Amino acid sequence: MKEFKSILKELENLDLSTRRAAIATVVQVRGSSYRSPGARMLITDDGRWVGSISGGCLEGDALRQARQVMTDKLPQTVTYDTREGSNQNLGISLGCNGIIDVLIEPVDITDGLHTVDTYKSLVGSESPVAMATVFGGPKTEISKKLLYREDGGIVSSIGNRRLQDQLVNDLELLLHERTSQARDYAVEGIEYRVFLELIQPSVSLIIFGGGFDARPVSSLAKKLGWDVTVTDECVAHIAPLFFPTADKLSLCQRTYIDRDFRITANTACVLMSHNYEYDRDVLKKLLSTGTPFIGILGPRKRFDKMLEEFSNEGISINPDDFERIHSPVGLDIGAEAADEIAVSIIAEIQSKFANREGGSLKYRSGPIHDRDSTSDQVFKQLYIN
Repeated sequence: MKEFKSILKELENLDLSTRRAAIATVVQVRGSSYRSPGARMLITDDGRWVGSISGGCLEGDALRQARQVMTDKLPQTVTYDTREGSNQNLGISLGCNGIIDVLIEPVDITDGLHTVDTYKSLVGSESPVAMATVFGGPKTEISKKLLYREDGGIVSSIGNRRLQDQLVNDLELLLHERTSQARDYAVEGIEYRVFLELIQPSVSLIIFGGGFDARPVSSLAKKLGWDVTVTDECVAHIAPLFFPTADKLSLCQRTYIDRDFRITANTACVLMSHNYEYDRDVLKKLLSTGTPFIGILGPRKRFDKMLEEFSNEGISINPDDFERIHSPVGLDIGAEAADEIAVSIIAEIQSKFANREGGSLKYRSGPIHDRDSTSDQVFKQLYIN
């Protein structure tokens, strides 16, 4: 979601009536690549770009291709075969050992599903959105899109109704299966290749307690593009000077947490006030919310004391609650200083929302990213002279 936000911010600063731009999107990967499908970059006609589609090895050529797309105002799909030890056309040794399809499309304020409006709707969504993007098939359909929301809402620029009906069915499944992929479709003898993408809302982080060690947590979360709120019962702890990048600073008494904050399945909560009674009371409130992550700073015995008090009050903690409560919060990386602790906390939240264990990649069997292996067909890089 951070890339969407960065691209949208740049687009809103561009006068698209006088300037030209294009967006490059990784739509399919077979084998290995630096970025996964869904990676995006905005390219402007003055040679600047925001975002990335690789570790830097493809951006230069994508810029050249984008200039042609901006001139012709026609989208195109470019395939990079990085399995070769040396790509003489690109002039660099890639060695990623994968095949990467990149859709490059002009930003056109006159199209039926305008990019700026599309990105605004995605960034503003509080629930996952499934999006289909055509990147193979009739030229008139390339880059056409269909958005499908959890409530069944549909926005589409795809002209073929039979294809649209098939995509709606598959996007509905995608919202449950949670795995983006490229798929082939055949409609009335015409073949289409479509990128089915699950777009998750931004992680929302609420930090309870505005101490000095909360500051790097807030700063690091914002660098990841998360929405950050810091709250405390003491106004002196939440001065804007201490949290210059936070989206919201809130002076809130613990008894009004459920009234003043919208806590959803995309919200992570971290309790780090260093005030035992405050953290205990906040935890009691959070148990009735839908947050999937409750982190508590401090030693485990502190949480054990809370559990004992809850038991005496007749408050039960079920297995699902234990699954989402992380005490002590953070991954075990030997963190001591505040900045190190922030890395530990943010890393654990990231692993939770990505449904990963948070261990060393060297011990992971298989690819780092989920890959689409639906097609073994190889397309060589096409260049426009």
